[in-house]
Amino acid sequence: MYASTLLVSFLGASTVIAAPTWPTLNWDAAKPDGVDTVSEYFNMLAKKVESGKWLSSAPICDISKAQMAQAPSPLVAPTPGLSLKHVAIGRGTQNYTCDTTNATAAPVAVGAVATLFNASCVASTYPDLLQMLPKLALQFTLTPQENTRMGPTNLIISGHHFFTNNTTPFFNLDTAQYQIGEAGCAKDSQTDAPADAPKGKNGEKAVPWLRLKTRTGSTGNLQEVYRIETAGGSAPATCKGMPAAFEVQYAAQYVLPIFAILMK
Repeated sequence: MYASTLLVSFLGASTVIAAPTWPTLNWDAAKPDGVDTVSEYFNMLAKKVESGKWLSSAPICDISKAQMAQAPSPLVAPTPGLSLKHVAIGRGTQNYTCDTTNATAAPVAVGAVATLFNASCVASTYPDLLQMLPKLALQFTLTPQENTRMGPTNLIISGHHFFTNNTTPFFNLDTAQYQIGEAGCAKDSQTDAPADAPKGKNGEKAVPWLRLKTRTGSTGNLQEVYRIETAGGSAPATCKGMPAAFEVQYAAQYVLPIFAILMK
């Protein structure tokens, strides 16, 4: 009883009982496996709610229990002495420009924009659900309704991700409900997403996994940010047929490790 109630709170499992009416899926624009992904999510929820009925107490939301996924070629591990502070699912766009006079030129990445949804408790209690959330998020079109929650879940906004210039990703995790901190970052390292990583709605490959280090002036003791479990977001190989500026939809898990320094 307690465990199933907690799952409802975390992930909107009440929608398993009644068909969800929010948000509206753009089925015409969805990938061929879009329906399967959403169905898989709800089936997984239903099984967890059913098994949770037999637990004597609810799982504890302990972010320290969360484990970060590893790519085939792993990123550099978090700096010793840091602890996980927050995990979020980012849903937005990777942004690019093209030289329209040169069809063979490669698109140039000029940043990204994403809304971040708090998945910390999911990370600590239901890691299998966490892993599929970026793929699930990509099945839903970006609409103003996402100013409330992510897709068919009850994950609420914990912040926003954007670039202050072409090379400085920024994370604003100070909201009315959460005061986690703000951080401008610099890329430390990257690795290719797994070969079977979810593709975008038009078959775009998943963008690389990243390790970022925060810049001077960051708040909340934020030290490092990892972008993992990416879905979609990659540009085409060349600018042939592309406009001067374009966006590619993506989703990712931000184990914002925001790793925070352990306070003694």
